[in-house]
Amino acid sequence: MPAPKELDPSISLPALYGVKLRKLRIRAGFTQRQLGDKIPIAHSRIAQFELGKETPPEDVNAKLDAILGADGDLIDLWGHIKRTPIPDWARKFVEYEAKATRMLKYMAQAVPGLLQTESYARALLRISRPRDTDAEVEELVTARLERQAILERSAPPLLWCILDEAVLRRPVGGHAVMREQLAHVLRMARTPHVVVQVLPFGQGEHPVMGGSLTLLGFERGPDVAYIESSHSGELVETPEEVAEYALAYDLLQAKALPPDESLAVIRSAMEEYSTCAPREST
Repeated sequence: MPAPKELDPSISLPALYGVKLRKLRIRAGFTQRQLGDKIPIAHSRIAQFELGKETPPEDVNAKLDAILGADGDLIDLWGHIKRTPIPDWARKFVEYEAKATRMLKYMAQAVPGLLQTESYARALLRISRPRDTDAEVEELVTARLERQAILERSAPPLLWCILDEAVLRRPVGGHAVMREQLAHVLRMARTPHVVVQVLPFGQGEHPVMGGSLTLLGFERGPDVAYIESSHSGELVETPEEVAEYALAYDLLQAKALPPDESLAVIRSAMEEYSTCAPREST
């Protein structure tokens, strides 16, 4: 079996954490499975931590620090990671996003961050980061809303969004929050640089069912793709892979409703949130 590829600790804080954790584990004489058994968690999670693809929960990190005799080093490093408003795995994407002239997005579960209202963003972040304090959630909300300045430029990028029907049908934050959010999507879709399509459930399977997809195009330089789930993301820069995702997006556009029909569906969903019995979040 070939030796695992060395992770560059300079690329991100999670990568630095992963390199440190692997060194401590090897020094202690544990395999990933043995260390996982001591926590206890699956050894595959240990592998994800060491690859910099996932940051452990606070309680798991504290156990790792104690078991491996890190003398607080893992706890200190974990604190630096969690204090960063934008996760390291998303930072390079955000840098690309700021330079893009064209953004093509497929969203599987939520409204894209660039179109989120403050209330919707807050509800989404609270449910996805239950261990964060209110202050930490507010810091993330502010960071997300600040990114929306991209759409307020004198020459904003084209933002073309395909929303899975699940985005409309699953209420986030309660009915009032969803009404406000869908109304905001409709307002933005009336601007010349924002196009919105809806992909109905009835269209069945499609090539991007594993998560959300963003394709970024630039005035100069090659396109990039970004694959995102709720707690992780992967930036794809290899031209051949980006081309595959671009083809997948073309197929999604063909399956989705035309923009005019899509806005009618969004408007109908918004009206349903106005008429059905309220179910506000607590």
